[in-house]
Amino acid sequence: MLKFRIVYIIGFMGSGKTTAGKKLAGKLGWAFIDLDKKIEEKAGKTISGIFSSESENAFRRIEAEVLRSMVNQTETVISTGGGTPCFGDNMDFMLETGITIYLKRTPAQLKKRLAESSGERPLIRDIPDDQLLYFIEKKLAQREKWYNKARIRIESLKINYTSLYSLVISNLDC
Repeated sequence: MLKFRIVYIIGFMGSGKTTAGKKLAGKLGWAFIDLDKKIEEKAGKTISGIFSSESENAFRRIEAEVLRSMVNQTETVISTGGGTPCFGDNMDFMLETGITIYLKRTPAQLKKRLAESSGERPLIRDIPDDQLLYFIEKKLAQREKWYNKARIRIESLKINYTSLYSLVISNLDC
């Protein structure tokens, strides 16, 4: 029987993965890792820097490598990038090595959250505000087939961390 000791938080950019991951880790008394920060440490540059100086493909290779380097973590919550589950066999890897939680948000909710931080995000940096919702709808439709494989889905903007804690605990020894 597998004993899951890693929780992966997945979802579209701007869905609140880092905030939820930190809060859940605190509630569990576990460590927290932001996968994007680990990628930046390994590459020695920001995510935007990797995208602009190399390519998205180069970023995705580094991302997969860093994700797999987390396999020996125990009692750790990892927030992933929005595209992490959608490339290579990353989602299968996460399903095999931990509990996956999808923070599901509507395109309108995501647009509101992303409009404030678009300059920091390479995939939407050059998208005009009037086209952002369309971009989110299109990209989300492409990615949901991976996101929906998650063991747990949270569709509320206001996460009940006591309930989420209970869900995670009940899934630890699956």
